[in-house]
Amino acid sequence: MYDLKALYEATSVQDAVRLRLEHPEAQILAGGTDVLVQMREGKRAGKELISIYGINEMRGVTIDEDENIRIGSLTSFSHITRDPIIQKYINVLGEAVDMVGGPQIRNAGTIGGNTCNGVTSADSASTLFAWDAVVELTGAEGVRRIPIQEFYLSAGKVDIRPDEIQTAILIPKTSYAGCFGHYIKYAMRNAMDIATTGCSVNVVLSEDKKTIVRARIAYGVAGPIPMRAPSAEAAANGKPVNAETVDAFGAAVLADIHPRDSWRASKAFREHIAVELAKRGLMESIKLAGGELA
Repeated sequence: MYDLKALYEATSVQDAVRLRLEHPEAQILAGGTDVLVQMREGKRAGKELISIYGINEMRGVTIDEDENIRIGSLTSFSHITRDPIIQKYINVLGEAVDMVGGPQIRNAGTIGGNTCNGVTSADSASTLFAWDAVVELTGAEGVRRIPIQEFYLSAGKVDIRPDEIQTAILIPKTSYAGCFGHYIKYAMRNAMDIATTGCSVNVVLSEDKKTIVRARIAYGVAGPIPMRAPSAEAAANGKPVNAETVDAFGAAVLADIHPRDSWRASKAFREHIAVELAKRGLMESIKLAGGELA
């Protein structure tokens, strides 16, 4: 049984904002794959819940008037993986969220819930960081959009004001046009496991496929929140597509990441894996972009 004080069901975004204002201590409930489990464990016993699951306007993937890819926050992982816009422009995100839990979790879990948890191990987060995603929040004063790097504040804490709900995640055209990427999740098991480390890489190559015009890389579980590795990006940007660039890219991530020791893996092991994943991710991204290592 679930020990809850009350359940309120929002019928629209504005209704959800109203409920947030009226019940400031209430927990937002989307797919419920985290919140309901925590309630069963007694961690959120006696809480009020505001369910936003019935707000269909927050579902689906579209391209808006500014050519941003717009992903409604209630879009499930399964729908993201199968969506033709995602498959065409940012297939790596579909691949990343397809590694979340099992089929039942992916059918119910949402991209909004995954990011609003604020955990560094979220499989969607490192790819969204690497693709310069923008988070859309709607509150009493209207719509607020912030880069995902600013949305994550600290472990388990994100920048959502008391009257706001997350309504969408946007990928700007400047981030996805001509860009190809790859996500690698390292975990102790192949399925149903939290990432020991997750790494997402993407590149834009020159027209002749000989130069890396832009490289981006982000990690999960390399610090308290997902993070980019700007030193690695600088080591590859403008450099030739060759093995030396790949090695420099991998080595440079150690200047930026901050993994910790835990029962899952030691700091030293995570650093070793981070370097290897960076190199493999870059090589696969280059291949997807049509390039070949010299």
